[in-house]
Amino acid sequence: MAPAAILRRHAAWLAVPLGALHSLAFAPTACWPLGLLCLAALFAAWDGAPPKRAAAIGFGFGAGLFLAGTYWLYTSIHTIGEAPLAIAVVLMLGLVALMASYTALLGALVARFAPPAGPWRWLAVLPAGWVLAEWLRGWVLSGFPWLAVGYSQIDTPLAGLAPIVGIYGVSLATAVSAGALLAAVHATTRTRVALAALLLVLWGGAAALARVDWTHPVGAPLSVALVQGATAQDTKWEEAGRLRAREVYGRLTGEAIGARLIVWPEAALPELYHEAVPFLAPIYSAARAHGSDLLLGQVRYDTKSERFRNGLVALSDDEQWYYKRRLVPFGEFFPVPAFVRGWMAKMSLGYVDFLPGDAAQPPLRAAGQTIAATICYEDAYAVEQLAYLGEATLLVNVSNDAWFGDSTAPHQHLQITRMRALEAGRWLMRATNNGISAVIDPHGRVTARSAQFQAVVLRAEVVPYAGLTPYARLRNWPVLGGALALLAAAALARRRAR
Repeated sequence: MAPAAILRRHAAWLAVPLGALHSLAFAPTACWPLGLLCLAALFAAWDGAPPKRAAAIGFGFGAGLFLAGTYWLYTSIHTIGEAPLAIAVVLMLGLVALMASYTALLGALVARFAPPAGPWRWLAVLPAGWVLAEWLRGWVLSGFPWLAVGYSQIDTPLAGLAPIVGIYGVSLATAVSAGALLAAVHATTRTRVALAALLLVLWGGAAALARVDWTHPVGAPLSVALVQGATAQDTKWEEAGRLRAREVYGRLTGEAIGARLIVWPEAALPELYHEAVPFLAPIYSAARAHGSDLLLGQVRYDTKSERFRNGLVALSDDEQWYYKRRLVPFGEFFPVPAFVRGWMAKMSLGYVDFLPGDAAQPPLRAAGQTIAATICYEDAYAVEQLAYLGEATLLVNVSNDAWFGDSTAPHQHLQITRMRALEAGRWLMRATNNGISAVIDPHGRVTARSAQFQAVVLRAEVVPYAGLTPYARLRNWPVLGGALALLAAAALARRRAR
């Protein structure tokens, strides 16, 4: 029996391990060919499957992907967050089920409406449907845009498409490539030559585009220092943890003074900003005396709303704030009804709803530059920073990946951040509490990075850039429109064939 026939016969059992194998295409293993091969296998498993079976196959694949790819949610919720085991399992499996439902829905729709096995199905309908499903799960119900298949290609020629069509454009090219591999299995020699030519044009064209500089330098190199305190998350908010954080960040910042820009990670000091001001005042004075500006991730209490805000403060000639807009569900806000909150209070399960930042906030100005900032997983939302690029010359992301321990999450997050620098054509500084802190150039290459779980100062030079990439101008509309056009063309072809 042919491998494709075996796959289709046992697809319901193989879907979960196939999805788990797909997760290895992402960092830290970064075995990028699996991004193509596992998608091609899923597409093959859907051939000839009725809607219910196709949905089950899709659900299994999505469940395997997110169980293996985001297992670190358990670490964050239970091991470090200390939520009860049952709640941690429910929240984790609930997210996995929600993410898998998008792949299930795609499978059902493909089985119901797509043309039968053939080029239209493999090269148009399935790639377009896959990308639309990725885009939807990145936005519906606040979204979770993790593990988009395009991220797995950050170190391949397809990454050259990112400044033009963004992460979903790279995902589309990856899915088309997967469809071409599947089509080649069933094709004649002449058709295989045509498919090889298609892949050569797609991959070769992307490689050529990677050499294009879409943006340009607008100033001299700038010295930067990223301060990584490596404070333990489980004891950070205790009194001893607070004192240690002050000692470490004070000492390391003293070593970093002289760099034009010094960056601390998200919520660096385990105290509210107004409580830390007396400690920060001499640091600020010393920094200003030596020509250094500060960007500090701090939690702030908003007296007007009487709520907390997760912010990044720029201490330059004046004090400026950027507040996190994309808050973490069940971490920074709790989308549950009042009776659940009452139960949580009775169970001594603390919850705090942070106040999100306004959708339109001015960029930060420090070290003579205009800076587009994101906090934590905000940088997983590709379009969040684009509104700032008309002014911004540098990008900064501050995060606290200590929540995920020694897992794959910090590596996946760095992979995502590299894509943001590539899409924007800007240098990006990524400061994290315990790693991986990094400096990334406009081509998505890491030029400096820290070791994890070490208190260090990461020093580097960055260059201010200006100009807009095609993606910054057009956003996701060309890819979404192209995907819909592919679906329309396939529907028209099927109608004519009938």
